Amino acid sequence: MDNARIDDVLKKIERTRQARRHKFYLRDEKISLSHGSGGKATHNLIEGVFAPAFSNPLLDPMDDAATFSINGTGQRLAFTTDTYVVSPLFFPGGDIGKLAVHGTINDLAMAGAEPLYLSAGFILEEGFPISDLRRIVASMAQAASEAGVAIVTGDTKVVQRGKADGLFVNTTGVGIVRATWQLGQTQLQPGDKVLLSGPVGDHGIAIMLAREALEIETDIESDTAPLHTLVAALLSAAGEGIHCLKDPTRGGVATTLNEMALGSEVSIALEERAIPVHDGVRGACEILGLDPLTIANEGKLLAIVSPAMAGTALATMRAHPLGSEATIIGSVQAEPPGLVFLHTDIGGMRVLDMLVGDPLPRIC
Repeated sequence: MDNARIDDVLKKIERTRQARRHKFYLRDEKISLSHGSGGKATHNLIEGVFAPAFSNPLLDPMDDAATFSINGTGQRLAFTTDTYVVSPLFFPGGDIGKLAVHGTINDLAMAGAEPLYLSAGFILEEGFPISDLRRIVASMAQAASEAGVAIVTGDTKVVQRGKADGLFVNTTGVGIVRATWQLGQTQLQPGDKVLLSGPVGDHGIAIMLAREALEIETDIESDTAPLHTLVAALLSAAGEGIHCLKDPTRGGVATTLNEMALGSEVSIALEERAIPVHDGVRGACEILGLDPLTIANEGKLLAIVSPAMAGTALATMRAHPLGSEATIIGSVQAEPPGLVFLHTDIGGMRVLDMLVGDPLPRIC
């Protein structure tokens, strides 16, 4: 990347930081469940507490993983961490262990990296069944092996009965960045296309139905999956045409795209009819009064791609098992910056905001 481009990126990051100071502010005096939703409350917490205290050039872009160069080698690494508190621990399509491995792999992949190594930290509650722990650990080992990564270090802590709701898991990951250009939510450009790898909302609805034992007949399972091979195919096929990759986890597609629009000071326009949603998810959302676009996913990605490479990227995604239902759902516009719009099925248009509140606590 030339010096002029680097200067432009740094100026854009600084403008984003200034915008955040005005857009997000923390009025709350105590933590609530909504602060863990991934939506507005989470952003207010991050921008009001963590970002000012920890601000540095690697953190400030607020991407899924930090990327940095190793002195003198020219090699770039990606580094990320995540903590999993999903309830229940076992759910249709997966469990907390499988989810932890896939989630960390995906955060590395969104940075254009090939995942290599993971750590695993366990907070165990006194009285937790060893049989369940063995089952979760085996699931983690299988997920890591199938993805071609190794769990190389870890930690275990035990707290008193009633202090941890069974088990919490933290995973950290490191990988080698294969993209030689800058990826991230500060890189969107007017005219770019928004690609989605498949139907949304499966994970969040699967968790809700399993937790609440609601009498809604559906075969929906979590979509948890490692996305690094799909990303590798995209980068190989479309190259620098790929401007940003994000997996729409907490807060769903709506929150993730709002983060991008804010990060790049652009507008994003979506076509509701182009966004795939399984019938079971749509039906459950209608019954429960939820919006599929704010529901968490664990095996889907959003790709922001230059118009020249959008067709190539779409064909590449559809050729991969994890992107067979991929589609172009919208485009990036210059104005008004920081907003996401949805052109509805009935011909109207509405602002698509970040998730407000927390209708689905502890979904990952």
